[in-house]
Amino acid sequence: MSLVSSEPKGRLDRFREYLHLLARMQIDPRLRRDCDASDIVQTVLLRAHQGEADFRGKTHEDLPAWLRKILANTLADVLRDRLRGRRDIRREVNLEKALNESSLHLAACAAARERSPSSILREKEDSLRLAGTLARLPEAQREAVTLKHLEGRSLVDVANLMGRSPASVASLLRRGLAKLREMLEEDSSRDG
Repeated sequence: MSLVSSEPKGRLDRFREYLHLLARMQIDPRLRRDCDASDIVQTVLLRAHQGEADFRGKTHEDLPAWLRKILANTLADVLRDRLRGRRDIRREVNLEKALNESSLHLAACAAARERSPSSILREKEDSLRLAGTLARLPEAQREAVTLKHLEGRSLVDVANLMGRSPASVASLLRRGLAKLREMLEEDSSRDG
């Protein structure tokens, strides 16, 4: 019995924002203008649903790992299709590793506020919550926070990628992080 089929319908959908964030972080910069992370995630969830009979996971950590593997394969397929004739095999080989590292970095960001035994147990759930909360930020703030704090880019790199001044990006980061903290606290008080 698999985790996918033994849990309520829509179980995969709770990973949508998590996968969206990981996809945005891993989409090759050459494809960002004509490749939408939402389309990638939709394809991942469709492939997961179609392949649920093949899922052999036994723990709750196995499902997100399986979805990350499908995401890596989907991103590699898109990259290959879009850059046909200009293939970079190193990018394909390292994509799954990069997704796993992004996932770990996302979990670390979610858990950075408090490292108690209970928070360690909630790390995976917190990653999903953080991804969902990030998705509610205005686009520019979400992009700035993702590039700076989840991808670990410098302020100057973020400014160049966003086509803004460093001061503008710093302002986006300040407002985005404040709004993110506020939304996470609101969610915690509602859940608590």
